[in-house]
Amino acid sequence: MGSKKPIKALPRPRLACARFLFDLTTNQKFDIFIMICIFLNMVCMCLEHYNQSHTFELVLGYINHFFVAIFTIECLMKLIALNFKYFTIPWNVFDFIIVIGSILGQTLGEIMVKFFVNPTLLRIVRVARVGRILRLVKGAKGIRTLLFALAVSMPALFNIGLLLFLVMFIYAIFGMSFFAYVRKSAGITDLFNFETFPNSMIVLFQMCTTAGWSGVFQALTNDQPPDCDPTIKLPSHKGDCGDRIIAIPFLVSYVIITSFVMVNMYIAVILENFSQAHEDVKQGLTHDDYDMYYEKWQCLDPLGSQFIRYNQLSDFVDCLESPLRIPKPNHLILVSLDLPICEHDLIHCVDILDGLTKYFLGTLHLPVSNTEAETPIDIKKDRSKDYHPITTTLQRQRDIYLSRMGLKGFRTNVERRRNERQNREQILAETKINQFVESNDLKTSKLVSNDNQKDETNRTIFISL
Repeated sequence: MGSKKPIKALPRPRLACARFLFDLTTNQKFDIFIMICIFLNMVCMCLEHYNQSHTFELVLGYINHFFVAIFTIECLMKLIALNFKYFTIPWNVFDFIIVIGSILGQTLGEIMVKFFVNPTLLRIVRVARVGRILRLVKGAKGIRTLLFALAVSMPALFNIGLLLFLVMFIYAIFGMSFFAYVRKSAGITDLFNFETFPNSMIVLFQMCTTAGWSGVFQALTNDQPPDCDPTIKLPSHKGDCGDRIIAIPFLVSYVIITSFVMVNMYIAVILENFSQAHEDVKQGLTHDDYDMYYEKWQCLDPLGSQFIRYNQLSDFVDCLESPLRIPKPNHLILVSLDLPICEHDLIHCVDILDGLTKYFLGTLHLPVSNTEAETPIDIKKDRSKDYHPITTTLQRQRDIYLSRMGLKGFRTNVERRRNERQNREQILAETKINQFVESNDLKTSKLVSNDNQKDETNRTIFISL
């Protein structure tokens, strides 16, 4: 998983015409149309037969010209849209070679038949492009699993092939030394013999499939007249006779080593890789899912920096395909993944893929064993040099929650203090009002008492008079 890295997306051209062709040729529907043309071309090739009429041959020729024109237009459209980036894609290079060969086959057909290759062969090779449709068909997982197992087995099969060639080389030299002049009979013919190195390799290749080895065994063990003539003067000093004592261990050991060991090693390697690929499919995640992940990644990271911004994470995970997709609302799930967040609020592609894989497999919150905990893990080995994590999604959410709680507590405290101050001011105002009222009441009572005293004094004076 970590061995894969996101590649830079193909740059979109600046010219309007090139942009239109770029959008057209990179559309999946365009690929499906080209695949349909390849299938139809294959059907037309199947209609060819022996002793066909001139009219039928002429019609098939026009149809072939039509398909060559379509594939040539496709090639030109991609060349205009992608410029020199066209040749960075292996399928495009393959298509370009096939188109050039097809054009040469149409214009220089007779010359190519005489000196190079039959143009019909190029039309057959063109059918190999059908293999691209397997990537477009989501339901062809069985076929893709077989092809993936075969592709993974190629390095091991190549090594076994080299070992087999070494064994055949040794036995070919050995056979040329002892059986170069054996009389041609049974399995030894003008083609299958030990007279030359190529013929020896052909005989040994035939015997490694356990086909015809009994006839070769019979010819090499003919060491008595009348099956051979020991009186013929040849460099072998045995005439054209074989040697039973040497032939038996020579052939038996070769058949055992090649047929029973080497060939079965081919089968064992393929079956092992197929079993592994089948287990990956049962597990739910395959290399196709990881390829899909990085294809979607290119849309958000066209420069291949391996980072996206944290605020793009929710949209990116929502646009993925099953089984890695987490539909919206997915904020809480993404927080629980505890993904590392680097400087400038960036998240690494491998961290996201690792978190989504653990979430799908249900191993996100499993406890780590002691042996795994004690093993040092170099987390930066699959990351870029700019990978400097400073926090995680879970820690970020915890910090946000704590900051919100602190802000809420601060606001509550400010509101409480404001209310207390307002209540205190209100109480103080009421106290002042009460004091003012009380002071006015005292003044009023004094004035009344003074008035009463004056009235009493006046009344007393009046009575005395």
